[in-house]
Amino acid sequence: MDIKQLIGEATEYDKKLSLEAKKPKSWCKSVSAFANTLGGALIFGIADNDEVVGLENPNGDAEKISEIIKTRMDPIPEFRLRFEQVEDGKVLIILDIFKGEETPYYYSGDGVLEAYVRVGNESVKATSTELKRLVLRGRNTSYDSQISTYKVEDFAFSKLRERYKKWTGNSFDEKDLISFGLVNEQGYLTNAGALVADESPIRWSRLFCTRWNGLNKSGGTIDAFDDAEYSGSVLSLIDNGEAFIKRNAKLMWRKTANSREEMPEYVERSYHEALVNALAHRDYLVNGSEVHIDIYDDRMEIYSPGGMPDGSIIQDRDPLTVPSTRRNPVLADIFNRLGYMERKGSGFGKIIGGYEFQINYDESKKPSFRSDRYQFTVVMPNLNYNVPQDVPQDVPQDVPQDVPQKKESNPLEIQILNMIKKDNKISTEKMAMTLGISSKTVKRHIKDIGIVRFVGRGSNGHWEIIDD
Repeated sequence: MDIKQLIGEATEYDKKLSLEAKKPKSWCKSVSAFANTLGGALIFGIADNDEVVGLENPNGDAEKISEIIKTRMDPIPEFRLRFEQVEDGKVLIILDIFKGEETPYYYSGDGVLEAYVRVGNESVKATSTELKRLVLRGRNTSYDSQISTYKVEDFAFSKLRERYKKWTGNSFDEKDLISFGLVNEQGYLTNAGALVADESPIRWSRLFCTRWNGLNKSGGTIDAFDDAEYSGSVLSLIDNGEAFIKRNAKLMWRKTANSREEMPEYVERSYHEALVNALAHRDYLVNGSEVHIDIYDDRMEIYSPGGMPDGSIIQDRDPLTVPSTRRNPVLADIFNRLGYMERKGSGFGKIIGGYEFQINYDESKKPSFRSDRYQFTVVMPNLNYNVPQDVPQDVPQDVPQDVPQKKESNPLEIQILNMIKKDNKISTEKMAMTLGISSKTVKRHIKDIGIVRFVGRGSNGHWEIIDD
């Protein structure tokens, strides 16, 4: 078999020239890391430069590998040994390590237990925070589902009740606290409950917001134009964070034949999704670090503690194909029930997609993502940065003003029409939230379309499309 094809089959792998039986830690740390992360493979008999060397005694080496894993690993991970004959009759050993369910998987040597995790293409020693996370995974649980020491009668949930009523039209019942996973039968809050409570007792669940002067954090005489620190319920952090962004984002506009087109610096749908994801999926095991919103002249960055839940690096992956992984499943479920996010995990796509319909968008203004083992950051460019202030009107002057136009060429108006066709009782508020614009803007575009009217009143009414 061709070695490039062999390596290509193992998305996560390490190469070893030979079996170092007297230095088992040199390769057992990869066994620990693969078992603790997503699984992977060790290929024995290949040099660092991908030269196929082969093994002199593959049968004997295979026995030693199996014996060392059984004596040096605790618990013993699930593994498979196989031989691969390649060019010139040389034989390689491939050690497949499967993702484990009984984490953490330790390497035992010199009287010390050490656990490793996979970060990019390296096996690194787990930090104390990563160890806590592995212990929770080994117990098939998560941080947000753990029971806290806080009693439910000491806390209020007005933000939760208010949002639930607004989103569902129903009142929030006391027993819903248990069914939502916020309180246990004995009346103690889970960590998720403590995060959602109005006066959250979890001090590091704060939000720091700064509008910096310039393109970095050292802007000169005035370092920051505006800053704020918010604490309390994660639900209020969403509202306060979005309010801070709106306060510090300008809006350009240009005239059209019948009204005007808005050109925001940042797309509401995109930064809403980024902020919700940051609060829902951040690593709350990391003490002393908070979610940050940093707005510069040319971009906005939303930072959250903790890297990708599966240990991968987002720069190495296509964000549109990354499967949804929930670090905090209880919190994510609450956000879903309250209409802040969807279960199917389309966050990255929404962040990018929100930008693509904007007037000033091009590839240079595409949102990007970066992560390492400690943090995740969403970078959203300022759509109006370096755009001339005298924006061309691009409005034909010879269009007769008294002729009704069926304006269906505007991307936003096409989306609005499609939503109405799909659900003729949809509210302008829900359309606005989906599109990342204001309700006022939705109503103006509906007026511009000219072939849509609302029949009836309130929740009993419906949209009708007028066929000429």
